[in-house]
Amino acid sequence: MKKHPFNVGTKLAKVFTILSDGEWHCGKHELSGTQPAKAIQIIRQHGFLIENSTRYCDVCKDKTVHRRLISTEPISPSFIRLQLPPKLRQRVLEYYSNTEAITLREMLPNQLEVDHRFPQVRWSKDESYTINMTEEELHRKFQLLTRQHNLWKSRYCEHCVKTGERGTFIGINFFAEGKAKWNPKFSSNDEQGCYGCFWYDPDKWRKTLNDLIRRANEME
Repeated sequence: MKKHPFNVGTKLAKVFTILSDGEWHCGKHELSGTQPAKAIQIIRQHGFLIENSTRYCDVCKDKTVHRRLISTEPISPSFIRLQLPPKLRQRVLEYYSNTEAITLREMLPNQLEVDHRFPQVRWSKDESYTINMTEEELHRKFQLLTRQHNLWKSRYCEHCVKTGERGTFIGINFFAEGKAKWNPKFSSNDEQGCYGCFWYDPDKWRKTLNDLIRRANEME
């Protein structure tokens, strides 16, 4: 490996160093305590390809998520998530009244993250922000999630990119639009392929499902 791509001594660098041998590493005991999901997300943002696989771990004596780095050289463009300007973040919080998209709970601002509906793993170019976005643009681009739910979404989106299987919510195989498989007529970086997925827009997913239930009840 050439010059280390991350600052030596940081948690991010430690995760990258562990993965740099190209072997499978258990996310439970080898990468624990270093926020591996967040670190891996950032490593991927820098153009490195990391694979996931559920495998039996001799140390944990159980099946765990393993990860491996395909190459110590970036093999795809680097898309670095820019920090959301504070004023724009405040606007998003106010627009949604600090309400989390999945649980519909009003929460403290520091418990919420501004999430991009269209997952970063499918971006084809760097993002840009306009502080004076309209409320319609805010709604179309952002939603509020907790850190845990944001990581949960990331795992589903990564799996979707890898397999073409769109994410479900708590095992409910329902989509407000489209089907369980990514529509091949859309390129991998076409946002339209995400339409109807729970993780892309929980509110629309919920309303569509409730409408179906209501109509079914009216037919009884």
